[in-house]
Amino acid sequence: MSRPYLLLLLGLAPGAFACDPPLEGENVVRLESQRYVLAYRTRPGAVRVGEHFTLEAAACAKGGAPAPESLGIDAHMPAHRHGMNYAPAVREAGAGRWRAQGLMFHMPGEWELRFDLRAGGATERLTHRTLLD
Repeated sequence: MSRPYLLLLLGLAPGAFACDPPLEGENVVRLESQRYVLAYRTRPGAVRVGEHFTLEAAACAKGGAPAPESLGIDAHMPAHRHGMNYAPAVREAGAGRWRAQGLMFHMPGEWELRFDLRAGGATERLTHRTLLD
C-alpha cells in the first residue's frame, strides 16, 4: 500500500466511526465516550433552584457498538454526596431520543448530570457537571 493512500485512510478513520445524535437547536450539550455520543438540552432559562424542568436527550452508537436501548437520567451533588430529591420520568421520544420530566435541583451549587445508556446488557455512564447559582 502506498504511503499517500495509507495517510488518506488514517485521516478518514475517526469520521467513519462517529455518529451524530438526532438533536438540534440552541443550547445543546454534547458528551462523548468510546462507544456513544449523547446530546442534551433544556429550555433556556428553565433550570432554576427549586423548580422542576424538562430535559431532551438523544444518543447514537459509534462504529460497531450496539445502539442504545434505554436511557436513565439522574443528578448528583459531588460536594454534598447526595442526589436529587425527585426521580425524573424518562420516556422514549423516537429512535435514539428521550424526554425526561420532573428533574429538580433543590439547592444551588455544582451538580453532575448522569446519563446511563443501556445496550446489549451493559450500561455506560456519561456525565456533565453544571454550576447552578
